[in-house]
Amino acid sequence: MTITEGDVTTTHGGLPFPPILKSHILTCSFHSWYPKYRTYVPKCRLIPLSSAFVDYLQSDGIVLPPEEYDGQSNGQLNEDSVFNSNDDDDSDEEEFDPSVHWPDIHKQVASCISELSGAVAPKLNWSAPKDATWISATNNMQCNSPNEIYLLLKSSNFITHDLEHAFDGCDNDPVSDSNRLTIKDIPYHLVLRKWIQINPSVEFRCFVRRRKLIGICQRDLNHYDFLEPMMNILRDLIQEFFDLRLKTSFTDENFAFDVYIPAPHKRVWLMDINPWAPRTDPLLFSWLELLEMQDPPSRKGSDVDGEDLGVVRLSLHTPNARTSHTELESQQHDESDESDDDVEDELWQPEFRLIRNSDPEAYNFNTPQYSAHKLPRDVVEASQSGPGQQRELLEQWQEVLARMEKEDVKHDDSEEDSD
Repeated sequence: MTITEGDVTTTHGGLPFPPILKSHILTCSFHSWYPKYRTYVPKCRLIPLSSAFVDYLQSDGIVLPPEEYDGQSNGQLNEDSVFNSNDDDDSDEEEFDPSVHWPDIHKQVASCISELSGAVAPKLNWSAPKDATWISATNNMQCNSPNEIYLLLKSSNFITHDLEHAFDGCDNDPVSDSNRLTIKDIPYHLVLRKWIQINPSVEFRCFVRRRKLIGICQRDLNHYDFLEPMMNILRDLIQEFFDLRLKTSFTDENFAFDVYIPAPHKRVWLMDINPWAPRTDPLLFSWLELLEMQDPPSRKGSDVDGEDLGVVRLSLHTPNARTSHTELESQQHDESDESDDDVEDELWQPEFRLIRNSDPEAYNFNTPQYSAHKLPRDVVEASQSGPGQQRELLEQWQEVLARMEKEDVKHDDSEEDSD
């Protein structure tokens, strides 16, 4: 049973959200919805994660497996040389291999990379490590080896949120046992998507409330001249995709979903499904707008379960608006009795927001994306200056930590003497 906005609302940050349930968070997890919609999702592989691997991701520090598993690397400098190399004085010491605790997963990761043409983009149940691309040699999420994947995952605050805070802010569900779920009960999965060069200008976030598509907006906050003339085409594609693929089949009635519509802009790819919750970025909307937006009119031609029977929304500005056979027959049969309300129902469209040329975001006046998750300038510069400076910075960190540890010991000893 789904608790709807009409039943009860709760306050989250002062916003009148419907109850945010743990079951809803799990429903939006990639592994939950992917089997149903895999035909519309770019090629990927899912690897169930053991508790040992999750513990590895949550552990302090970055220790990577030996480079022998990095045979598929593209030959570029790998961060393993910084985080996993031994000093000359310690060359006789055996290199620690964290993958001994999850060898099957390590093999599966390498195998999936090979199956997906040698390059993948990783994510966990809900989040991708986009905030950690600063540490990648390519400055994006393309990974050619298992160690590049582990490095991104362990450097990402978004991944940490998935692992430690997935159920934060959830309300109690009065009609199910989901209240007893804990973070340990989540079946974590590593998602490896075949690497493709995404064109960010045609990624869109779509908002669904009470099984009605109410809003669409860009995901990339930059202005693109070509988008505005295409608004009606894109809106019709997304609306049709939602009506046919998601409207009645997705478990929950409130959610957000991300789509990608690459050239020639004829096919919609489903990239992600997000919870109807404050943790999902509303981008060009505000959550208050989405929560209080007037409901779309109920369209003529729906069955008792709310499924549309052949009615296709018309576009106000598209010369050749698409009309289904069912709608044409209905118009011919009862054209003289068609009311103004019927016309309004057919012409209603979800609000579509783009970055306009006059918007401040179009000139990158806003704070750089994910800046709150980035490291100090000296760390970033060292990561871009070759292994020599990287090793030097790492040694400086180790010296500082050792000095701080000695000072703590001296402080503790002095306190004991004073006692």
